Amino acid sequence: GGDHTITYPILQALAAKHGPVGLVHVDAHTDTGNTALGEKIYHGTTFRRCVEEGLLDCGRVVQIGIRGSSYDPDPHKYCREQGFRVVPAEECWMKSLEPLMREVRAQMGDKPMYISFDIDGLDPAYAPGTGTPEIAGLTPAQALEIIRGCKGLNIVGCDLVEVAPAYDVSGNTALLGANLLFEMLCVLPGVKTL
Repeated sequence: GGDHTITYPILQALAAKHGPVGLVHVDAHTDTGNTALGEKIYHGTTFRRCVEEGLLDCGRVVQIGIRGSSYDPDPHKYCREQGFRVVPAEECWMKSLEPLMREVRAQMGDKPMYISFDIDGLDPAYAPGTGTPEIAGLTPAQALEIIRGCKGLNIVGCDLVEVAPAYDVSGNTALLGANLLFEMLCVLPGVKTL
């Protein structure tokens, strides 16, 4: 769906049913700004609003693929203070993410959790059709390792956001997004795959 603000009302609804949820968040950005363009609700502030409302089980939040320019000398300070695990993109370069996902699975345990996947978590070589591309991101194979690494967890919802087809004449971003959503559907509890 649209930009990353859509995750905020989804998590409000899920937290009303399940209490605070864990989060596997794939993104180039932490989306924990306080305001942007004078607004408190914006695609770059989503997860700060979620923290403020108690929607997240902050000790079970993992942000993967984070990178890019910053307006702050310590851009992940807020996330660390909340107890989030931040995995910068450079810690993912040129390696399998299966070991990371084993750690994430242990961290999530059997409590409810949510997957939020911003397409800009991937390198723009693979997914240029997004509003805030950042170089040196994840590969599609790593995206599959993350999603498939969530199989068996108590996933109560998922999203894939920030695909902007008008910015990609090849259509590859939309194709990749659709396939990643299919993969997320395949790892939902109770779904049988071959």
